Amino acid sequence: MSLSNSSNSTNSSQFAHRFVQAPWRVALWAMAYVAVMLVALTGNALTAWVILAHRRMRTVTNYFLLNLAVADASMAALNTPVNFIYAARGEWYFGLGYCRFHNFYPVAALFASIYTMTAIAVDRYMAIIHPLKPRFSATVTKVVIVCVWGAAVVLAFPLCFYSNTRNVPHRTLCYVAWPRRADDAFMYHIIVAVLMYLLPLVVMAITYSKVGVTLWGSSVPGYSSENYLEQLQAKRKVVKMMVVVVVTFAVCWLPYHVYFIVTGLNRQLSKWKSIQQVYLAVVWLAMSSTMYNPIIYCCLNSRFRAGFKRAFRWCPFIHMSQSDEMELRITRFHPTRQSSMFTLTRLESSTDPLTQSSRQSPLRVEHHPNNIWTTAALWPETDQ
Repeated sequence: MSLSNSSNSTNSSQFAHRFVQAPWRVALWAMAYVAVMLVALTGNALTAWVILAHRRMRTVTNYFLLNLAVADASMAALNTPVNFIYAARGEWYFGLGYCRFHNFYPVAALFASIYTMTAIAVDRYMAIIHPLKPRFSATVTKVVIVCVWGAAVVLAFPLCFYSNTRNVPHRTLCYVAWPRRADDAFMYHIIVAVLMYLLPLVVMAITYSKVGVTLWGSSVPGYSSENYLEQLQAKRKVVKMMVVVVVTFAVCWLPYHVYFIVTGLNRQLSKWKSIQQVYLAVVWLAMSSTMYNPIIYCCLNSRFRAGFKRAFRWCPFIHMSQSDEMELRITRFHPTRQSSMFTLTRLESSTDPLTQSSRQSPLRVEHHPNNIWTTAALWPETDQ
């Protein structure tokens, strides 16, 4: 990946000549990298189609997931194969322009990915901890996505600016020519690890911990309506899915950041005979993070699973059931099982619910035959 070439030209030249792999190893690594690229492209393209082709899927959370799919698919398509070729062969075939892009884009896409996940965590926090406060609108969501990519471009720009190519005997190298060479490279790795790994993971850990305590830690009243329990289960499923996504991302990228910090602290490790195999394994694990999200969505979210079934309904072994069709249909605002309203249920008390509702507009108060008051906040379709 781009950060791997953050050394001066002399070290890059020595590295390129020192390690030559056996053909069978190159073939095995090629199959592994191609598998990541194909699964990531197919899965993220399907994710984008499910969200864009079905109106019920156009929620705030899913718009963020769409941005995440775009970042992952573009990284898999534009950087994974090129990165493997350069890491395996030690020779750059793609010119100065793509050298700059190749060093720049993975960091930008990585930043966009993890801060998109952070935005989802904040949105889930606001929806569950503060349900009566306004959530992200479609316009705000778009602004957040644009700001995330803008910050990503700023952070990754030094890699583009300092990238260069160099002709050495029998080959061409692509590298980042930092002004202070290894010192600047190591400092940049530290900044990337903090801003693009530690900081967002801490934020997500805090937000999801508070959300988890709210959803699982508090007892559910025995008189709760069926609609309330349905909405509670839906929110739990979304949070569980996103926690799995975040943990998967963290596991995939942890060895990558550790690798560059350790090799930056002990530069003699770059002379180790097996370092190239370690590097290829670390980068493969990091790149594989681009292919897991669609699999997670399919396994843990019934609507995405129904969408994937619809995409492959031409396959003889894929069965699209009536319940799958219902998952993708638009529901209306009405007090039934298909209601898309967030409901808060409580027993009738001395507090006048009509008075309370007037202070918490926009709310609707309904009286049910079982003497339970239901305050229904008119939010859009609940993210599931």
